[in-house]
Amino acid sequence: MVPMGKLSDILGRKKVFIWGNLIVGVSSILCALSWSGEVLIAMRVIQGFGSAMMFATSMALITSVYPPKERGKAIGLSVTAVYVGLSASPVVGGFLIGWFGWQSLFYVTAPIGLVVAIIAFFGIKTDWKEAQNEQFDYRGSLLYLVAMSAFMYGFSQLPSPTAIVLTVGGAIGVALFVWLELKATYPVLNIQLFAHNRHFALSNLAALINYATTFAITFLLSLYLEYIKGLSPRDAGILLVTQPVMMALVASFSGRLSDKYDSGWLASGGMAIIAIGLVMLIPLNEATTTSYLIVSLAILGFGFGLFSSPNTNAIMSSVEKKYLGIASATVGTMRLTGQMMSMGIATLIIHIFMGNAKIVTSNHPQFMHSARVTFAIFVALCVLGIWASLARGKNEQEQAV
Repeated sequence: MVPMGKLSDILGRKKVFIWGNLIVGVSSILCALSWSGEVLIAMRVIQGFGSAMMFATSMALITSVYPPKERGKAIGLSVTAVYVGLSASPVVGGFLIGWFGWQSLFYVTAPIGLVVAIIAFFGIKTDWKEAQNEQFDYRGSLLYLVAMSAFMYGFSQLPSPTAIVLTVGGAIGVALFVWLELKATYPVLNIQLFAHNRHFALSNLAALINYATTFAITFLLSLYLEYIKGLSPRDAGILLVTQPVMMALVASFSGRLSDKYDSGWLASGGMAIIAIGLVMLIPLNEATTTSYLIVSLAILGFGFGLFSSPNTNAIMSSVEKKYLGIASATVGTMRLTGQMMSMGIATLIIHIFMGNAKIVTSNHPQFMHSARVTFAIFVALCVLGIWASLARGKNEQEQAV
C-alpha cells in the first residue's frame, strides 16, 4: 500500500482507485476460474495489488473531498461500512459457499469492483495529483516490498528457525529502507513525517498497537468456543459477530464526535475501553457464561469503534495535501502490520505452552493458560497505546483540503 499511496499522489488518486477496483474485479473472475491451488494463489497476489490501490487511496479521496469540519463524519461512515462488511461477510460467505460453492465468493466480488469503478469515474469530478512533478522511487519501493514481506511472513510463522531468520532479515531490510528514504530526493515514504510530525507519528503508533491487541481476539475466542465450550463453527461465528456489529454502530457516531472534540481524547478513551474488555477476557474458563462473553465482546467493539474513526481522522488531518496518499496508505499498513503481529503473538504463545499439539481434552488447561497470557500481553500493549494516543497532543497541522 505504501508504494501505491505514493503513486496515487503522483498519477492521481481517482485514477489509481479506479484501476484498483478494475484489477480486483478481473482477478476475482480469474480466481474463480483457477484450476489449481497454485494458480489461485497467484491470482490472489494480483488481487492484493488491486486491493492495495483501492485501500491506499480511499481514505485520501474522502479527505480530499470533505472539509475538516465534516471529515470525521465521512471517515466514520467509511469505517462503519468496513465493519458492516466484516459483520456480514461470514454469514453471506457461508450461504454462498453452501449454495453455489467457493467460486461464488469471487464471482460476486467481480461485478462490485466494476460498479464501484464506474461510479468513481462519473461521480468523482477531480483527480488530485499534488506530487505529479515528483519521480517515483522504484528502488525504495522494491526494498520495502521485499523487507516487509519477509518480516510479516517470518513473524507470522514464529518460532521456527526459518521464521526467525526471515523476521530478523526483514527488520534489517526495513531499517535499510528508512536509511535510504532519508537520503532520497523523492522518497516513496517520507520518513520526515514520522520524525517531525508528532501527531502523525504517534497516531500511527496508536493504530499499530490497537490492531496488534485486537485482531487475534476472534482467533483465540473461536478456538475457545469450539474446543472448550463445544459450540459449532456456525454458533461460534454468530456469537463472535457481536464485536464487529458494535464497532459498526459506534464508529459512525465517534467520527461525528471527532469533528467537534479532540480526536486524541476520543481515541484514548476508546483504547482504555478496549483494555477493560481484554481484562474481562483473562479469567475465561470452561464455566464462563455466554452472556458474560457477549458483554465482553460488546465492550471491545464499543472501544474499537470509539478509537478507529477519530484516530484515522487525526492521521489524515495532520499532513499536507500532497501527502494524503501516503497518509492513507500508512493507515492501511499500520492496520495490516498490527493484525499480523497480533496473530504472531497469539500463535507464538500457544506454541510455547502447547507446541504443535492439537487442542484435545487433555491439554485444555494449557490452551486456556496460553489464552490468558496472550490477553494479558494485549492489555499491557493497550496501556502503551493509551500513552501514545495521549502523548500526541492536539493537532496543530490540520489542513483544509
